Amino acid sequence: MDLTDPSLVARLLEVVEHDVVPLTRAGVEEGNKLFGAAILRREDRSLVLAATNAETRNPLWHGEVHAIKLFHELPASDRPDPGDCLFLATHEPCSLCLSALAWSGFADAAYLFSHADSADAFAIPHDIAILKAVYAVPDPDRDAPAPGRDLYNRSSPFLTTADLAAAVATSGDPAAADAVVRLRATYDALSATYQQSKGGAGIPLP
Repeated sequence: MDLTDPSLVARLLEVVEHDVVPLTRAGVEEGNKLFGAAILRREDRSLVLAATNAETRNPLWHGEVHAIKLFHELPASDRPDPGDCLFLATHEPCSLCLSALAWSGFADAAYLFSHADSADAFAIPHDIAILKAVYAVPDPDRDAPAPGRDLYNRSSPFLTTADLAAAVATSGDPAAADAVVRLRATYDALSATYQQSKGGAGIPLP
């Protein structure tokens, strides 16, 4: 996924703001986390579907997994090949979602907020904690340096992930930068709503 392309970056930010956020706002009101996702056709960047976290119904329905579930419930005639799609996550995929993306054939995924953002800005630390505890990898942002070892391989034969916010920061595009600022404020507000009811919806890892 070429995040040096300003038109692609603008389209991905547009989808988060106008397609994912409304679903997430409703989901957070029901006690779900603020993680969402969308699937776009690679060729014309049209939206296939958007989704949000639905852990109050099933703890496996993270934003990305829920999107993949809904994708496979589409009629075959409306469902492009995953290899012909771009996957967009509002937050860097956790170990569950990374595996789901790889197993379901989505080769490219962009994310807006990092694992560190999830832990620090949104007070949901489970992504880093599980990757470290279950997979025995260090956190390069917090632990002693481990040359060549990251939380996961961001580029592999199965899946490549790309940091949308980092691409915006290096692009010098003021419109994209403004969109990221707006989205961060939006997600800060969603996080505050979620934190108020956190733990009350029966989610195993709130």
